[in-house]
Amino acid sequence: MKRIAVTLALLATLLPAVFPSIIRAGNVKVTNLCIPTVIGQEYNMTALLCIENDGSGDMTLDGVTVRLSGLPPKTFSDVSLLYTGTMPPVYSKTQSLAIRTQFSNIGASQRVWCHPDYAMLQDSGRPDKEGRLALVSGKRLVKGRNWFYVSVSIGRSAAKDISSEYRLEVEQVLVNGCPAEMEPTGSPLHRLGIPLRNHGDDGADAFRIPGLVTTPQGTLIAVYDVRHHTMQDLQEDIDIGMSRSTDGGRTWEKMKIIMDMGEWGGLPESQNGIGDPAVLVDDNTGEIFVVAVWTHGIENARAWNRVGDGFSSESTAQLMIVSSKDDGRTWSEPVNITRQVKQPEWRFTLQGPGRGITMHDGTLVFPIQYIDPQKVPNAGIMYSTDHGRTWHCHGHAWTNTTESQVAETEPGVLMLNMRNNRKTGRIVCTTGDMGRTWAEHPSSGTLREPLCMAGLLFVPADSNVLGRDILLFSNPDTTKGRNHMTIKASLDKGHTWLPANSLLLDEEEGWGYSCMTMIDRETVGILYEGSVSQLVFQAVKLRDIVSD
Repeated sequence: MKRIAVTLALLATLLPAVFPSIIRAGNVKVTNLCIPTVIGQEYNMTALLCIENDGSGDMTLDGVTVRLSGLPPKTFSDVSLLYTGTMPPVYSKTQSLAIRTQFSNIGASQRVWCHPDYAMLQDSGRPDKEGRLALVSGKRLVKGRNWFYVSVSIGRSAAKDISSEYRLEVEQVLVNGCPAEMEPTGSPLHRLGIPLRNHGDDGADAFRIPGLVTTPQGTLIAVYDVRHHTMQDLQEDIDIGMSRSTDGGRTWEKMKIIMDMGEWGGLPESQNGIGDPAVLVDDNTGEIFVVAVWTHGIENARAWNRVGDGFSSESTAQLMIVSSKDDGRTWSEPVNITRQVKQPEWRFTLQGPGRGITMHDGTLVFPIQYIDPQKVPNAGIMYSTDHGRTWHCHGHAWTNTTESQVAETEPGVLMLNMRNNRKTGRIVCTTGDMGRTWAEHPSSGTLREPLCMAGLLFVPADSNVLGRDILLFSNPDTTKGRNHMTIKASLDKGHTWLPANSLLLDEEEGWGYSCMTMIDRETVGILYEGSVSQLVFQAVKLRDIVSD
């Protein structure tokens, strides 16, 4: 009966003469959130409602009507309304110590916002055949700001195409029996996401540093740090994990550990961590390579500052590589390539992280970084001309840079896009002689960043549905925090990045690293450290990024 009463009240808004004009105490602010809807998750925030009570009289939220479109109504297993009191439930708006403390410890895996001690379920149901649903509340509002959110749940079997979009629009809010005036912000369009890795999966504390490639068979290979006990960087008990998908990222096989240095040298596993992977597929042979950095000893200190020069495992970090010749099903034992790449005076030397590429002539290329004798970091490349048997490096592209990604924008011409410690935007350089010499690209400094790893992917015209050369770039598009994860496209090989050719995926705070690969000719896959999962995977149509 209560739901019927609210529904009748909402329908009665078609007869405005029956009601007073607008409710006392101002408007309802509706914030449409741009964060992925995680498939298989019970609660997903889509829209925030903030209702302010000035305390001059009683106020009650009677209910909210929403309309969903873009996907069949049966896709939505549950639509809910939750009340979080005076606490904004999203990181960007809240002062909640619980949310902020849990985020600092486990990142996107914090679930304070939907824990029953913090979020009171008001009502839930499924939309009708037209996509509408009236959610009942009856919550008496306290003085000050009152926060509600609309949640959507989509079952794993219900989402047939994970690149799909849907709309959720808050059509009506009833307060004290009257329709409230709404102030909407943000887009009601929402995208789906797959929670690839999260705190607690397989008993691990954290998963970080994504790498992603597509094999010639169309298989997606994802690699990442498995941080067993803390979310801290090396040196810690860290292994390299691998996940494999044969259906475009919709489902993933059970994680495999493909690099684990164990108790090498008689020291505990926490002093034999291996991490920050980069992955590469040899397009000609199909062999998959993963390179990662191993640190031994150093008292569990921070490897970035503690690792020294030389070549021995006791004094410096070691570059280790594994490969798979059967599409990621099985992997080789680690091989040490430190002496092939590193110069003796360099200190901490490591790969990308992220991914590498195969050039037109078959050369394999990984981005690298190293700390020089003056303790200044530098980014460059390493490469192999014999399908991964031996590797070479000629130094750095630009000083005071770190985590980079590489793309071949023209045959024989490599572009390196680098994290810039100067905080003046991404440094971009090109080389035509495999890194012996470098030139600064005209676009250097134009892509902003908050000091974070970023993704780079060149998609030739003959490999995509748009029939144009497309350079894709992904990062937290901000200079403060690591939020607003965005994919951008350049149609002139990185010279310009037009605002129209960009797509915001996740506006909330995460750890911010990302890596991209083409799933098929029309769809790009991205694996990133987002706000809804420590590692979230999304599939996006190129036409949703490129407006031209």
